[in-house]
Amino acid sequence: MNGRIGSTRYSACEEIVNGVTHAIGVVLAIGGLCLLVSVSICSDRILDTVSCVIFGVSLIFLYSSSTLYHSINQPRIKAIFRTFDHVGILLLIAGTYTPFTLITLRGVWGWWLFGVVWSLAAAGVVVELSHLRHKRMMSISLYVLMGWAMIVATKPLFAALPDGGLLLLFLGGLAYTGGIGFYLWRSLPYHHAIWHLFVLSGSVLHFCCVVFYVVPVSLAV
Repeated sequence: MNGRIGSTRYSACEEIVNGVTHAIGVVLAIGGLCLLVSVSICSDRILDTVSCVIFGVSLIFLYSSSTLYHSINQPRIKAIFRTFDHVGILLLIAGTYTPFTLITLRGVWGWWLFGVVWSLAAAGVVVELSHLRHKRMMSISLYVLMGWAMIVATKPLFAALPDGGLLLLFLGGLAYTGGIGFYLWRSLPYHHAIWHLFVLSGSVLHFCCVVFYVVPVSLAV
């Protein structure tokens, strides 16, 4: 025996750490959703609250799926939650875009980017559910493409979001992207848990951006 769980490439200790890192994310995401609703409900625009709920739910879905995937030993059930985990990444990226596109950008730019990102997420879900070869690398490429698609709306975004919000948005994207290197570094012990911490950091930074800049700017309009 090599200490690996089921068909996973992680050791038993690694899986415990993998699960714990994102279990913390579940707790933070649930509390975050409550805060998002309480902050956005003050707005006259129902779309502000809906956008924040989508963001919060996408956080809960990803971190719950990831925690269950890394906590379950039964191979078949584990495989199901592995798919949920990967789908959750796509939904979180699109969910994160939602408040920025529908609250911050609004108008043509906002709705156009909202449609593009959610369409890419839908395409990614199809890829995840398929049996294509190299679909993991295809999905990772899609994560990066979706994550930095906001660049096309740089000008209107800079005009609508304060400098502090732009900094948090950029640092969050950097955290998500920087973590991919550790995800791919499979020879490094606990590389997946390290990646989880980068993902968690990216989520916290983007959450702070939405709570402290995106929604307040909307309320001030």
